[in-house]
Amino acid sequence: MVKRQAENIIVVKDLVKKFGSFIANDHLSFEVKKGEIFGFLGANGAGKTTAIKILCGLSSPTSGKLTVGGFDIYTEREKIKKNIGYMSQKFSLYDDLTVFENIRFYAGIYGLRKKEIEERTKVLMEKLDMKEARDKLIRSIPLGWKQKLAFSVAIIHNPKIVFLDEPTGGVDPLTRRQFWDMIFEASREGITVFVTTHYMDEAEYCDRVSIMVDGKIAALDTPENLKQQYLAASMNDVFLKLARAKVN
Repeated sequence: MVKRQAENIIVVKDLVKKFGSFIANDHLSFEVKKGEIFGFLGANGAGKTTAIKILCGLSSPTSGKLTVGGFDIYTEREKIKKNIGYMSQKFSLYDDLTVFENIRFYAGIYGLRKKEIEERTKVLMEKLDMKEARDKLIRSIPLGWKQKLAFSVAIIHNPKIVFLDEPTGGVDPLTRRQFWDMIFEASREGITVFVTTHYMDEAEYCDRVSIMVDGKIAALDTPENLKQQYLAASMNDVFLKLARAKVN
């Protein structure tokens, strides 16, 4: 269920991002609540990753008003970076470092002290049942372990928000489900989860879903409401109807 009484932790009003004459984000407006699992969907090139980079403080908007975790995107980027976590499918962990070295590296970047890193590493290794893998190189462990570890590292500093950019790409269905169990747990603990995915069945797990088409938000609501609105049996059907409407 959507946390309807919770505060808005992300507020976006009329976000525009241009690259020359190309408009990547065309007047996006939405809000995300504390502890919500917010799905940010769209085909390749729809503008999702551009928007996420802006929300993470890695890129500047052309115009619009945005706050992330209560901080202004124009004047408080460093504060935003300290209060968020980030994980992507393409790059999250260093293959040539061990499991523990990756944890220590990222925890250090997030500002954790040596004692905190040791304590949280111990808890993490037990939770993921990876104690025997502590000193193994990342390249030598299964992809499913990598993804679960990368997510755990992204929230090791207890951020307000974690951004997940296609985090389950390439993993098997069972591992995907286990990964989502971790997302649900983080949400219950009050961490807001902002996630993109190409798997439309995963959209069903989100509290609310935004679907982008050509730089604009074409639809935004709960999965159930979107299926009712578009007379669709699944979120995949909703997505296809929106994509076809644009083509036509």
